[in-house]
Amino acid sequence: MLRPMTIEPEQQIGVGTQDAFQRLWTPHRMAYIQGENKPTGPDAGDGCPFCGIPEMSDQDGLVVARGKHVYAVLNLYPYNGGHLMVVPYRHVADYTELDGPETAELADLTKRAMVALRKASGAHGFNIGMNQGAAAGAGIAAHLHQHIVPRWGGDTNFMPVVGHTKVLPQLLADTRQMLADAWPND
Repeated sequence: MLRPMTIEPEQQIGVGTQDAFQRLWTPHRMAYIQGENKPTGPDAGDGCPFCGIPEMSDQDGLVVARGKHVYAVLNLYPYNGGHLMVVPYRHVADYTELDGPETAELADLTKRAMVALRKASGAHGFNIGMNQGAAAGAGIAAHLHQHIVPRWGGDTNFMPVVGHTKVLPQLLADTRQMLADAWPND
């Protein structure tokens, strides 16, 4: 009769308490934690990434769609796969600073983002909103941006709740192409 083989975990000196697979390494998050690509000040010329993205190709900037006054771009540090932001081209910090055409187009691109995300990924719901000011959690407070985060039933499983991390099953470039292909025309 064969007996099951027992394998003891390898002990590593200096790595802390042995915990088998209880660690999920996400080294790419360190760029966000350390503030990589954050503006050095409140003005457009202070390295604002939202001012620089429109100068890039759609692929390099992860731009999904462009309007006359605003554009839709993937979040580099997404809460969920497909996490988009709608951003005005003009460098303004507060929602009340948008003019009428900017406000209307921001709303229109938000609606189109929802349509594209439903078509491309079958999103069940959305979290949509803006963090106004650093005190409210805005990572880049000097340039207004609205988040569109797709949600699915069960997407808050044990990984974010217990593991405090998200598992994203697709590269951002592939997500950008999928959403650009699903983006509704006028």
